Amino acid sequence: MTGLTETLAHFIHEKRLRDLPEGAAEKAKKVIADTFGVILAGAGSELAPPLLRYAAIAGEPGNSPILGTSQPCAPEIAALVNGTFGHALDFDDVLSMMPAHPSAVILAALCADLESEPIPGERVIEAYALGIEAGGKVGLGITVGHYHRGFHGTGTLGIFSALAALAKLRRLNIATTRIAFGIASSMASGLQRNFGTMTKPLHTGCAARSALAAVRLASCGFTAALDALEAKAGFFAAYGVDESDPAAAAAGLGNPWVLVDPGIALKKFPCCYSSHRAMDGVLEMKRRHAFGADDVEKLTCLMPPGGMRALIYPRPATGLEGKFSVQYALAAGILDGKYSLWTFTDEAVRRPAIASLLERVVAREDPRCAEGDPLIETRSPGSRGFVEVEVVLRNGVHDAVRVDKPRGHPSRELSWDDIHAKFMDCAAHASLPTDHARHAFDLISTLDKVNNVANMLKLLR
Repeated sequence: MTGLTETLAHFIHEKRLRDLPEGAAEKAKKVIADTFGVILAGAGSELAPPLLRYAAIAGEPGNSPILGTSQPCAPEIAALVNGTFGHALDFDDVLSMMPAHPSAVILAALCADLESEPIPGERVIEAYALGIEAGGKVGLGITVGHYHRGFHGTGTLGIFSALAALAKLRRLNIATTRIAFGIASSMASGLQRNFGTMTKPLHTGCAARSALAAVRLASCGFTAALDALEAKAGFFAAYGVDESDPAAAAAGLGNPWVLVDPGIALKKFPCCYSSHRAMDGVLEMKRRHAFGADDVEKLTCLMPPGGMRALIYPRPATGLEGKFSVQYALAAGILDGKYSLWTFTDEAVRRPAIASLLERVVAREDPRCAEGDPLIETRSPGSRGFVEVEVVLRNGVHDAVRVDKPRGHPSRELSWDDIHAKFMDCAAHASLPTDHARHAFDLISTLDKVNNVANMLKLLR
């Protein structure tokens, strides 16, 4: 019986862009555009200075670009930095079946390895689609139980997405791809305890760097177990749970394709996805009743069991902690009536008005929010059940709203106009010239027509 590692290698080797279902390539372009934007935004984040100091200390020369900067470096360092930038603001995509944020891992790895020959945009779309499919189906097989053990799938599973994309881009043969998976299985890492710190986005960069290293080592003749994913002492056995099943991952490849089902969510807000439905709810309440902070007597948010797993900072002290605080997100929505990159800065989190509002904001899990979801135990925290936001105003108004899916969910897909606005905001955060950002976005949105992606990336530096 063919194992998962070999099945993945064959699938990556054999499938082409033409094998994608109708509409999948367009969806891929949207996610790619969104991801380039959030990588740029990361270049303007608080983690950029220490990370770039690290890159300088590493002292590895090269021509691979660090997006949002004029600094080139060696490919593996570029993959590390760009990947970390991509998740720095927690503004990147969500694939709930992993659950993880795989696109920044994939694109950071691909962008670090484009200099050896001209690579047309079609091949990047193809590689991206294979990467999303491979990592997504590994996530499907290992189940959400992997996440519940405390692993951060962006690091532990995203590495396989990036590896698959690189294997496709570089047209690796099946044998070399199997070895690369074996090497990568010993590099997978990432723990949820580091949520709310700079190390969470570092998981993304490490996964991109390790995927590139695994492919290069395998191509140089390094050896590894050919059944590292499914073997008795392999990845699924060590990182999985009783329900984990490598055969389910293999059977799911292309059946259906991840890009169309379940699809990829793009974030409307730069914070943990588990808060997004609550944030939509408070904005809807503001729209209905036009209240201010002083008008609120109490705001209650009910979430499904397990929905607050990653929301570990009820009283955040920093912007990074604020990204993992549904209480803060609700308070900021009440106070500002909108969310921006500034919302999740130290300055915004530490406002006295926020401290006052937090005394009137309650968030808790409620079993009732699981009703009607037969798959509650298999879904990620931000996708299970529904969220309810209830407000009581001092003038006697008492209203509630239920939110099943946040904006940006595949069922409420962002438009190209939405993505363009987000991209330009992210580019401005990195101080990229506006004309460069506009030209780059135009090229990314027509990526299948671009002859050499490396030339396009010059606009993003």
